[in-house]
Amino acid sequence: MPVLLDATVTQAGTTPSLAGLPRVVPPHRAPPERELPIWAYLRSIRDNGLRGFPRRAFEEPVTRRGLLGRSSFVLNDPEAIRWVLVENQANYARTTGTIRILRPILGDGLLISEGSAWRHQRRTLAPAFTPRAIDGLVPHIATAIAEGLDHIAGEAEAGPVDLFTAYYRLALEVAGRAMFSVGMDEHGAELRRFIAAYGEQMGRPHLLDIVTPPGWPVPLDWARMRFRRRWIPFLDRIIAARQASNRSHVGSGDLLDLLAAARNPDTGAAFTPAELRDQVATMILAGHETTAGTLFWASYLLALAPEVQERIAAEARSADLTDPTGCQSDGRLPLTRAVIDETLRLYPAAFVVVRRALGPDTVAGHAVKKSDIVMVSPWVLHRHRTLWSDPEAFDPGRFLPGAPPPPRFAYLPFGAGPRVCIGAQFALSEAVLALAKILIRFRIVLDEAEPILPLAVVTTQPERPARFRLIPRDPPGT
Repeated sequence: MPVLLDATVTQAGTTPSLAGLPRVVPPHRAPPERELPIWAYLRSIRDNGLRGFPRRAFEEPVTRRGLLGRSSFVLNDPEAIRWVLVENQANYARTTGTIRILRPILGDGLLISEGSAWRHQRRTLAPAFTPRAIDGLVPHIATAIAEGLDHIAGEAEAGPVDLFTAYYRLALEVAGRAMFSVGMDEHGAELRRFIAAYGEQMGRPHLLDIVTPPGWPVPLDWARMRFRRRWIPFLDRIIAARQASNRSHVGSGDLLDLLAAARNPDTGAAFTPAELRDQVATMILAGHETTAGTLFWASYLLALAPEVQERIAAEARSADLTDPTGCQSDGRLPLTRAVIDETLRLYPAAFVVVRRALGPDTVAGHAVKKSDIVMVSPWVLHRHRTLWSDPEAFDPGRFLPGAPPPPRFAYLPFGAGPRVCIGAQFALSEAVLALAKILIRFRIVLDEAEPILPLAVVTTQPERPARFRLIPRDPPGT
């Protein structure tokens, strides 16, 4: 029986909020009263990382536990988080386990590179992710969303839809269209097979991934290397086909064009072919899975809060989306944006940031030794009882214009500091536009009574397929 399966599951409840509308408390699994035994904790890392945080983690500023001869700290004190992720971030690196798991599929791209390699990549990539550059990608995003929703509409005609799978496919199409300016008809199915196989077989952390020193192979490393020997040629084939197409000669304005044209402002250096491939892998993989999860959880929350759903539908139908550029930030869709922000609070795509101390430090009065593990978990931070009012409730009003902002370093859906997610603007543009377009076309109704609970290994996903009825709305103007 999985760890914590017998823990309390709180059913959905409501309390008044948002101009008289009910505020929904989505069902959730209560955290364990005490720390899990070490064997159960290690199993939770592999099976569902959310189960490893005890109740006191949601109440105390810093919690500590022993972990295989080291200490592991969970930080919920905003100043401590600022110290580790910003002020003294050079003392904290990604863990060996993280690198073992991600490098075979991401290479040495921005997400896992360190030191001078990371600084070169970040400086080179920055111009490709400015708001102006993202606005240039919005037409590709909008086209992919429209085609994806047509596909979902076809599914909905046959009955209830597995929305996470549908959104996963839509987000992958958006990522492919934004990267290559063409659809993923030719390569999408193979790309999905690669990603699914890696996630199911090699992407889950194993005890040996955590405890084995760097440079020492573990059994799964052999499978990961075999995967990479097939994965690299596949990516190279897609990139070569795109670069050989006529679109590359007329300037398609896609992300691959931006990456290929990018130059380090200090040295003038461009990405090598291997570096370009690793950036492509990072952007596609890091982008589409997190967006799919965000759209799924937003849809689930709105199915539980139909009154809020109707307000978003009305907002989206009245907004001028003929030019969707900047619609998530220019005031046209304030409630839609607030729902996405609140969804990222309750179901952050990256549920934990894990760092290994390179040297001794003092954090919030706690002595941190070399090789100790320091964690910032947005899942815990965003539900912390001292930082948020009624933290378990779905209340988009927290993020509406005029609402007081959350405490600094208490809301980190995209991380913080120098390594804050470079694609945050892209992700928000995609999620806000997609949710608005979805609710213009459909009313979302949950088609089952069982609660949908989250599972987090790399990203926060539903722990089982969940089906929804998508009821077509009348076309605008009828």
